[in-house]
Amino acid sequence: MDLPPPIPAATLVLMRQSGSGAPQLLMMERPGHMAFAAGALVFPGGRIEAQDHEDAARLADGSDLAALKIGAIRETLEETGAAAGLRPVPSADELRRLRQDLVGGAPLSGLLGEHRLELALDELVPFARWCPNFKETRRFDATFFLAAAAPDAPEPTAQAGEAVRTFWASAADVLTEIESGRAHAIFPTVRNLERLARFGSFEEARADAEQHEVRTITPWVERRGERDFVCIPDDAGYPVTAEPLETARRR
Repeated sequence: MDLPPPIPAATLVLMRQSGSGAPQLLMMERPGHMAFAAGALVFPGGRIEAQDHEDAARLADGSDLAALKIGAIRETLEETGAAAGLRPVPSADELRRLRQDLVGGAPLSGLLGEHRLELALDELVPFARWCPNFKETRRFDATFFLAAAAPDAPEPTAQAGEAVRTFWASAADVLTEIESGRAHAIFPTVRNLERLARFGSFEEARADAEQHEVRTITPWVERRGERDFVCIPDDAGYPVTAEPLETARRR
């Protein structure tokens, strides 16, 4: 099968506690005209840029992991105005200026110096890595990170052209919206929501992430009886490891 090369990408699952209930996740709804995951509910994130690697060399250890974390921080700030992995926590005014300059093309490394901020890459916890091999217009090799939102963080807002809305919701509530047909999401997002729905706090999610080696998950189609199923490994921490092909496509 002739597939396009995967594009390195990073995704951030930003979590905040909601009273005594399940933690809420920061979600986005993508515009319906997008080439990838049009109209879908997604976590913030996007492709890794050359500047992310340059910033990783300038501000961290220069590793691919550092570049991925920096990309996740940058994309989340651009798309939602929410900050993670920065010390101290920026004020609402600082976030607005940071976001405006990032969207305008300014490198994150220079902006951090201007605002007297530092990277806190240790706050981002590797959670998963997905690289589907189905024939799509764009194929991403996406690393997912977990991070806890600051308790007093400003409310996120959607960046025009990247999202039509941003919102906080528990994983279970997002899954309910998808199952009811009121929203849709791609296969990796659904599987990660199911995994996240089991946790009662960010600490529980982090502990689970630390118990499972982050290895690339590439779904495959398998015939079971009279139906085709989209499958993933059964030892990667996911409670659901197979879904009928027809429903996976309809999401």
